[in-house]
Amino acid sequence: MTDLAEKAEAARFLAAFQAAGAQPVETDILQPAETLLDLYGEDIRGRAFTTFDPQRGEMMLRPDFTVPIVQMHMAGGADDGGIARYAYSGQVFRRQEDLSDRAPEYLQTGFELFGGDDPAAADAEVFALFHDLLAPLGLRIATGDTGLLMAAVAGLPVSDARRAALLRHIWRPRRFRALTERFSHRTRPRRPAPSNSPQIGLRSLAEVRARLAALNADADEPPLDPALVGLIDELLELHDAAPAVLGRLEDMAMDMPWIADAVDGLARRLDAMTARGIDVAALPFETAHGRATMEYYDGFVFSFRAPQRGDLPPVATGGRYDALTRVLGSGRAVRAVGGVIRPALTLLAAGRGASC
Repeated sequence: MTDLAEKAEAARFLAAFQAAGAQPVETDILQPAETLLDLYGEDIRGRAFTTFDPQRGEMMLRPDFTVPIVQMHMAGGADDGGIARYAYSGQVFRRQEDLSDRAPEYLQTGFELFGGDDPAAADAEVFALFHDLLAPLGLRIATGDTGLLMAAVAGLPVSDARRAALLRHIWRPRRFRALTERFSHRTRPRRPAPSNSPQIGLRSLAEVRARLAALNADADEPPLDPALVGLIDELLELHDAAPAVLGRLEDMAMDMPWIADAVDGLARRLDAMTARGIDVAALPFETAHGRATMEYYDGFVFSFRAPQRGDLPPVATGGRYDALTRVLGSGRAVRAVGGVIRPALTLLAAGRGASC
């Protein structure tokens, strides 16, 4: 149950978001699971409360606000030339089997910004808004950019199938690492196509043939240069103050010129943050940050955590999710970035809360 202090904290954040130009909006608690569930990361998909409605099909209790708000915005004829800001506050629902002391529902308050022609400025606006609201709590900040790794993978000299596999597993670090290792070595020899062998299992012969053809094509690919795998590993290990990471990435772009645009985007974002009063010289940046969060993030990501409380989830998280608007806009996309705060955790961080 949400107590009065938590509701008051949520109302304070909601008022701050509205003062920043956001329109307050609401979304249905019950959301269509078939349409939206695959857009979340593995963690959220495994913790969603789902049910079946005979008329509407598989449904789920809202695990997050961002996805249904994107759906709402895109259905309303979104225009990338204009800017829309939304604010919201309400309950979200996630199973907590492994951490039974945590509530399966909690209050979430957030801010989303759509459109505009300057993503660096929009990133800086959202981050500065959260940074200033949460500054009195002395939280530990982390920032990153999923787009850097995506750009690094997109430019690799590999087949479309291998590139798609790597991009699909960006949010699964162990699987991603296993793929880069496999792709950098000669794969298994070709397998003969099935002939008169007995057919076992549920797959049709055509499906088996197609799978074997794909395996044979993969086996024929030249190995990925281990030097490029080393550069990917080096990129993922960067963790320092933002300007220092930027300098190292600019050096790496000499060997991987296809990441230059993403690196330039980071530089422009840091400039925009400086213009909003953020001390970027002390801003932590790690290129691997965000790989364990929502799979719809495809650019700038950030989080705020309570120091000395590693047992707690992040107090606030956010990031850029342009690709999500393309999925929910049926191919039509706009720029989008936003974030959420958990009021119960801000109370805990301030020493005024009793649970999470």
